[in-house]
Amino acid sequence: MKISELIQGTPAWYEHRAAHFNASDAPAMMGVSKYKTRDQLVKEFATGITQEFDAATERRFADGHRFESLARPLAEKIIGDELYPVVGTNGKYSASFDGITFDEGIYSEHKTLNDELRACHSTDDLHIQYKIQMEHQGLVCGGSKCLFMASRFDQNDELVEEVHFWYTPDPELRAQIVAGWDRFAIDVANYKHVEVAPEVIAAPVMDLPALSIQVSGSISLISNLERFGKRLNDFVAAINKEPSDDQGFADAEAAIKTLQTAQDALEAAENNALSATPDLDDMKRTVKLYADTARTTRLMLEKIVKARKESIRIDIVQAAKTEFADHCRALELEIKPITLKSGMPDFAGAIKGKKTIASLREAAATALRNGKMEADTLAADIRTKLAWCKESSAGFGFLFADLQAIITSNGLEAFQAIVSRRIDDHKAAEAAKVEAQRIAMQEEADRKAKVEADAVLAAERAKMEAEVKEAAAEAERGRVAEIARLEREAAETQRLVDEAKTQTEVRPTKAAPTLAEVLHAIAPAQVAEALAPTTRGRPTKMQMIEAVAKEFSVSVLTADEWIRGAFGQIAA
Repeated sequence: MKISELIQGTPAWYEHRAAHFNASDAPAMMGVSKYKTRDQLVKEFATGITQEFDAATERRFADGHRFESLARPLAEKIIGDELYPVVGTNGKYSASFDGITFDEGIYSEHKTLNDELRACHSTDDLHIQYKIQMEHQGLVCGGSKCLFMASRFDQNDELVEEVHFWYTPDPELRAQIVAGWDRFAIDVANYKHVEVAPEVIAAPVMDLPALSIQVSGSISLISNLERFGKRLNDFVAAINKEPSDDQGFADAEAAIKTLQTAQDALEAAENNALSATPDLDDMKRTVKLYADTARTTRLMLEKIVKARKESIRIDIVQAAKTEFADHCRALELEIKPITLKSGMPDFAGAIKGKKTIASLREAAATALRNGKMEADTLAADIRTKLAWCKESSAGFGFLFADLQAIITSNGLEAFQAIVSRRIDDHKAAEAAKVEAQRIAMQEEADRKAKVEADAVLAAERAKMEAEVKEAAAEAERGRVAEIARLEREAAETQRLVDEAKTQTEVRPTKAAPTLAEVLHAIAPAQVAEALAPTTRGRPTKMQMIEAVAKEFSVSVLTADEWIRGAFGQIAA
């Protein structure tokens, strides 16, 4: 809130008020002020001409300011903080605070105590105009609550009586006030001066001549009945039988009274004449004719007046309904595809009890303005929701077939929560669907990979088995070849042994080992190793002889002889 250094009642203060929407004017703007109509306020803002007050009213205002100043210390005790009277603004809105705390969290509003306020027990009992003023003040300062106080002091500044209540801001009422000022600004911009018609008074009606019928003893009539009848017929002919404004209705009602008087006078004169003479048939029929003329015209005019008034009331109500419906249709063009669910104002109830055309039209216009403001507020709320929804749910419009219902039956935060939740749920469902598809695809890929891997594994196994078989066959061929080689070497060794035998007579001291024993001695070190697949080279003949000599603890020659003998047996 921006604070302006202004003093109430100064020219600068009035200039400031003229440029802002003020809290004290808010009740009149909403059409609920006891002191000023909305049309008067529109005229003041449009023309700059404000209401002038008489001396008595000025004195009453002075007393109000005095009571306000004297009551401020009482309000400070209740609040528990100091209060400062300031003029504050918030954009185009302004308020002259009777008192506000330094942190602008609490503000106060003071009124002169009267019987109406004395009968109140809480803010709920206060007239709506006070609530609107305090709500507007809260709009300006952003305070959390307001102390409403009404007091009265005597001439010695001694407190006579005071009452006070706490008021807390009402967001719904504040929205109505904002919408009301928007509509008010439009009306001020479109203002056209209309001359205020004076109070309607029936036009003067010349009374019909006094009827005189006298009866002489010779049964002769002395009367002005003929002249009376002519004037009566002229009067009836001049009556406006289709009144359309307050003046016409007032004239018609005055004519009805005149005709009733004429009818009564004719009947009274007839009765008076008949009482004086027994047979005045002609006079009686003439009097009856004129009396019937007055009576039938009066009754007809009464029906015309009643029917015309009813017709005008219906026309006013229908015109207001049509204008309201047109206004709502225009708003719906801005909030497509949403239909504006703004109830039709109770125009019939608004004009109930109104007697004049002016009051009928004013009541209907007030109800129409209030209805438009309510519709504007609803449309503004929907526009806000639609704008947010358009931005936040792009590409997800198919989720909101019931947009009409959820946008009109929920506040902004609840609406946003519903939209966000639906989008999140849809995204989660889609993500779950994609994940399920991914898992299915992965499982299928895994299955195919397993089949392929099994095939590869089987091929590898078959290949390995073939290679193993081939290796075994190759080993078998090597073993056979090695045995053949050993046999050949054994034969050669035997030959050498045989040659050695012929050259020496040395005989072994031990019995020669059998072929199995020779092979057993050789196998662990040389034969078995030679038979097995290996990269090691085969032992030399000398290595075999040494192995046999070591195993049986004999000389090399003896071992050589044994080997020759053993392989000789193999060869044999």
